[in-house]
Amino acid sequence: MALLALESVRKNFGTKPLLENVSFGLEDGEKMGIIGVNGSGKTTLLRIIAGAEPPDGGRVHVASGRVVGYLPQNPAFDAELSVLDAVFEGGDDTMRLLHDYEAACHTLDVSGGLDEAALARVSDLAHRLDVTGGWDREADAKAVLDRLGIEDTDALVGTLSGGQRKRVALARALLLRPDLLILDEPTNHLDADTIAWLELYLARYAGALLLVTHDRYFLDRVTNRMLEVVGGGVQRYEGNYTYFLEKKEEQAIQRETEGQKRDGLVRRELAWLRRGAKARTTKQKARVDRAEALVEAPKEVAEKKIDVSAVSTRLGNRVIEFERVSKAYDGETLVREFSYKLTRGDRLGIIGPNGSGKTTLLEMIAGRVRPDTGRVEIGQTAVVGYYDQESRALKDDLRVIDYIKEVAENVKTADGSFITASQMLERFLFAPAVQYTPVGLLSGGERRRLYLLRILMSAPNVLLLDEPTNDLDIATLVALEDYLDTFPGALVVVSHDRYFLDRTVEHVFRFEGEGRLRNYPGNYSAHLEVVERERADAAAEAAKPAARPAPAPVAAPAAAPASGRKLSFNERRELGEIEGRITAAEMRKAEIEAEQAVHAGDHTATSALYAESQALEERLERDVERWAELAEYA
Repeated sequence: MALLALESVRKNFGTKPLLENVSFGLEDGEKMGIIGVNGSGKTTLLRIIAGAEPPDGGRVHVASGRVVGYLPQNPAFDAELSVLDAVFEGGDDTMRLLHDYEAACHTLDVSGGLDEAALARVSDLAHRLDVTGGWDREADAKAVLDRLGIEDTDALVGTLSGGQRKRVALARALLLRPDLLILDEPTNHLDADTIAWLELYLARYAGALLLVTHDRYFLDRVTNRMLEVVGGGVQRYEGNYTYFLEKKEEQAIQRETEGQKRDGLVRRELAWLRRGAKARTTKQKARVDRAEALVEAPKEVAEKKIDVSAVSTRLGNRVIEFERVSKAYDGETLVREFSYKLTRGDRLGIIGPNGSGKTTLLEMIAGRVRPDTGRVEIGQTAVVGYYDQESRALKDDLRVIDYIKEVAENVKTADGSFITASQMLERFLFAPAVQYTPVGLLSGGERRRLYLLRILMSAPNVLLLDEPTNDLDIATLVALEDYLDTFPGALVVVSHDRYFLDRTVEHVFRFEGEGRLRNYPGNYSAHLEVVERERADAAAEAAKPAARPAPAPVAAPAAAPASGRKLSFNERRELGEIEGRITAAEMRKAEIEAEQAVHAGDHTATSALYAESQALEERLERDVERWAELAEYA
């Protein structure tokens, strides 16, 4: 059933058309990802659909009685609202009931359980939740708040950081359980573990979804439709992000083939024209007209792509050295006794929960923060380019071209040639007309792209990137990743974007509590394999006492196994491996059950999952039988 329909929607940005004749629809249960370069109108399109901004023309229709939930990029709240009020405001009757129940529970907790009026209120609200069947919503609310790290529901929203406010707004949108959920960059300000949880939550979500995100793993695993915003219009693709990429490649090959055919036809027609048409018959006149039309027809312009071709300064062997560095704020140690020598060619990823100290580590490398103890030595040839989260070096009152000219009037590119600052801006998709716009009037994504250009134009040989994927479109990220492939200097990345980390880093430092950092060789996925293997080993170890009941007391050795032998070294190792496989198989069984629920309507997916489940059961049965045999001797 059609849930949403847009008909010929139009929106202007000043005198320039931003969206023109946009028409598409969304059915119940469809999950659509929206992509396009920064400034193409993605956020504006979401705002129009959510009713936060009117179109200049056309029509947006949402099916009668359907609820729309919206998470903007920068949520606005009344600063005097409590977190509890902000999460549950504007919801249905059950949401309001849950709000009152949580507030009453809080009052009762504060009184130490002695407030009889609060106790009666809690009891009454609990009964009403029983009657209305609201307890599943209550359990969902607690789970969502817990996974998003929202603990102090009594705090005022005005005291929260931007990231905390975004998580509060996300909790509100999820708990509303709307028929259509609209999310604009929901993964910003979330750590990797929380993103993984949100990914699974949305994959199971029963309603329809409209999503703008730069996280390509997230986009690929959550969506089943794609909408590309390009040239003021939209193009729909009936699959996820991988499907979209495959279709784009097919289109590029087709355009190239058609262009070659057209060029061959033009050459033949030109040759015919040059020979001259001696007899001007009707047929020949038609061919002349066709030939002239072919020659004069504009060639298809290739899709514009960002060209990152800045150079870097030569870097010596001694880059940056940390020696027993520690840093604390307000009595909490963020970095403890950290030592490491950053060398030329190093590609480090820094990960960890929000507030763990990742940005602090970069600030110390950049010289903006001094360590409490230890030392940070920076090599004489190191030229540090620091792409910070806040884009602190942006100047809103300057024109775009003047902001770039502060770095250089002319730029040396990777091939050794020089281009003007204006030409460099064009390579970063800033058209000449935009270059004379004040920086403050750019969209959030355009501002971040401009900031990135300025950093790269300074020819750094040590790049510090703090959450580079926030607000950058996928096209810019792809160009940046390609640039980093050949970047000869040292790279340190703080990011929650798993795809970007997999593409760019070669080992990962993870904050693991109390300011301790652990080094994992490889990219993010390699680090994740180590973590999951260690968790499985720990689970297997924890299961051993329960899995091995103590033998009954015996009076004589005759009760021992008939063979009377002990396990060999190889058998002991095999026993440990089997226990790990059994634990992993049990975990995978639970995952398969969850995936079967998600893909209930997809026959191909459910068939594959069923086949995997059957094979898993067979292997599990063999492993349990062998484990029992070895455990008897053990």
